[in-house]
Amino acid sequence: PRIKGHAHLQRLQVSSPLGPSESLRLNVDETLTGVGATSRRSLHMHKGAHTSMWPQRFSFLVGALLGILEPTAPYCVPDPEAQVQCQTPVENKVKCEAISLGSCNDVAYSKTAYPNLLDQKSRQVIEYSSEYILMSVLHNLLQGECNPDLRLLGCSVMAPKCEAGKIIKPCRHVCETLRKNCLPAFDAIDMAWPYFLDCDRFFVEEVEGCFNPLAKLRGETELGEDAPSEALTFIQFIHHSFPKMVRELKKVVSRCSHIARMYSIGRSFEGKDLLVVEFSTSPGHHELLKPEFKYVANMHGNEVVGKEMLIYLAQYLCSEYLLGNTRIQMLINNTRIHLLPSMNPDGYELAAEEGAGYNGWINGRQTAQNLDLNRNFPDLTSEAYRLANIRGARTDHLPIPQSYWWGKVAPETKAVMKWLKSIPFVLSASLHGGDLVVSYPFDYSVHPLEEKMLSPTPDEKMFKLLSKTYADAHPGISDKSELRCGGNFVKRGGIINGAEWYSFAGGMADFNYLHTNCFEITLELGCEKFPLENELYLLWRENKEALLNLMEMVHRGIKGVVTDKYGNPIKNARISVKGIRHDILTADDGDYWRLLPPGTYIISAQARGYNKVLKKVNLPAKMKKAGRVDFVLRPVNGKLPKNVHKTMGSTNGGYDPLEHFDPLAQHAQPERRQDGRSSVQPQEKPWWWSYFSSLDRHKPLWLLKRQ
Repeated sequence: PRIKGHAHLQRLQVSSPLGPSESLRLNVDETLTGVGATSRRSLHMHKGAHTSMWPQRFSFLVGALLGILEPTAPYCVPDPEAQVQCQTPVENKVKCEAISLGSCNDVAYSKTAYPNLLDQKSRQVIEYSSEYILMSVLHNLLQGECNPDLRLLGCSVMAPKCEAGKIIKPCRHVCETLRKNCLPAFDAIDMAWPYFLDCDRFFVEEVEGCFNPLAKLRGETELGEDAPSEALTFIQFIHHSFPKMVRELKKVVSRCSHIARMYSIGRSFEGKDLLVVEFSTSPGHHELLKPEFKYVANMHGNEVVGKEMLIYLAQYLCSEYLLGNTRIQMLINNTRIHLLPSMNPDGYELAAEEGAGYNGWINGRQTAQNLDLNRNFPDLTSEAYRLANIRGARTDHLPIPQSYWWGKVAPETKAVMKWLKSIPFVLSASLHGGDLVVSYPFDYSVHPLEEKMLSPTPDEKMFKLLSKTYADAHPGISDKSELRCGGNFVKRGGIINGAEWYSFAGGMADFNYLHTNCFEITLELGCEKFPLENELYLLWRENKEALLNLMEMVHRGIKGVVTDKYGNPIKNARISVKGIRHDILTADDGDYWRLLPPGTYIISAQARGYNKVLKKVNLPAKMKKAGRVDFVLRPVNGKLPKNVHKTMGSTNGGYDPLEHFDPLAQHAQPERRQDGRSSVQPQEKPWWWSYFSSLDRHKPLWLLKRQ
């Protein structure tokens, strides 16, 4: 037949007498060269294995001609004898009906149609689907974030807008903006982005006639492409169980991925990760001359204030950095910060069973192995006291005695010790509860029989300055009332030498000072170890400024790089201060940081095989950042030593169990079955999987993240 009309493809109805095992293939290859175009057409028929027989069985010819462009409206004049009939496309209309889905009753439109964009053909099918269940519980899963935005976006797909017998799809730019802002919330709970919110699949551009499902929510203003994600984040002043803590920290890292990361330094005895959030302009890497700072909390599981303060601090640092807070940006741009909110997650879970406000002084303090982590570190303080009486003996960077490993060492303790060996920390604080005071080393008395005796380190002045920095910025600790919590420390300015308060061996602060470069103080944040949630906001307000001030103190004193005459860094060179019997060592890149109070000092640098170099340094009282003091060492007799990386001073040539300790291994023994074999537990689904337990079939496997 001859078909006239536009050059666009028209629908062809082909009537064929071929049997069910036969097929017809119609190929039309047409090249138009304008009005009056010539055409190339090829027609092929195929019938299984009987291709050669079809001309004998059928005497007809199926023809198809595509019309050329004409100025008149398209029309069709088929040959009545033809097997191929033409049909003008007819726009399908749908039946618009009232929205009856409970979770979508507040959308900006009133009519929808079935099947929806997911091809779900009725309200009943939708309500029993995993997609609809997800939209119904998303507010709880994401703890209020991105809602009702996400729910309304989901409704625009499951109950799309219907108008004049036509389904109108939602706008793609709305979906893309919401996905950008809300994806971190999904990452935080290890949930994949829902497939039915695929912006390319179910959403269209404005030129295609879309609608904004959030127009009513936004007051008829479109959600801008640059909507700040920080507006969707807020600090909830609540207690965090281990799963909740993990979710919150993941949210922080996802939102601030350019300046933050989360990593595990090991596992507790029961297998919980000891998670650290790091803030830096180069997460995961030590940068030359950038000091390393750390906060460690909850080493006693029932002392929870410090844990919550570090979770809030992580959220605060991320949000304020994004908001352009110059103080926070300067701090993170010039410091590498590590936050370990819970060193004893097993103990915390035990303490939390009693509930806030009811916890005593014992339950949950220790680990699952019944070990007090702040008594579980090597006692290097006794050795330091012994060496102090020997002329010329070094009392810093003391090795761990082999006898220490004969005792019971917690995996949490080993993990922290290995962490300290891997990063050149400069300053640290351990957050505790039970009183309101700042204490500093030594924690073990110089005379073991004296439980309350001043036992200062060689850096007594610096430790006092660090402690006063925190105490003076904390309104509770600096309060002059002696009737309050911590009132017995008022006359001391809210600070005290640890051994003078009460003496104990095996503490983490003493170990930091005597085994590494790190200065660590202890922060007692209140007399209530497990306060009620309504007290947490006030505690955050009291501690926020003090936490920031102490981090900024990592930039006091001097810093520099020690190299040879060719500019090669010298690792483990000793930086000594005349009059202070405590040296620090250079890091792998030859850089160092030496905390010092204001004053005038004689600083020396020396390394094995090199001559000592001395410099005089003056640190003014108003100086708020570390002075730069570099050293260039020249080799003895003009010859470069063969091994410049060997540590000077005390070394331990014996077996070091930390070198072979896997902090991420499972420490608790697997349960034994009756047949004597270890039971192997199946991989657990995420905690939110229980929300879909009512579904017998079609569980949302598409929400599970796959490696």
